[in-house]
Amino acid sequence: MYKTVSRFKELKHDGHVYEVGDVYPKEGTKATKARLEELSTTKNKYQEVFIKEVDKAPDDKE
Repeated sequence: MYKTVSRFKELKHDGHVYEVGDVYPKEGTKATKARLEELSTTKNKYQEVFIKEVDKAPDDKE
């Protein structure tokens, strides 16, 4: 699971704007390994990290 750490607009798909804290990719879409790498490293046009991988929180608390 990935969380947005810097606001960006998804130009490669539907123009969706991801705000800081949003889950990436949005529900109902999938991201390629190449796109995840591009957004999670500085290997992009803006040389900025846009998403970070986070541990998925457990759904049920026992």
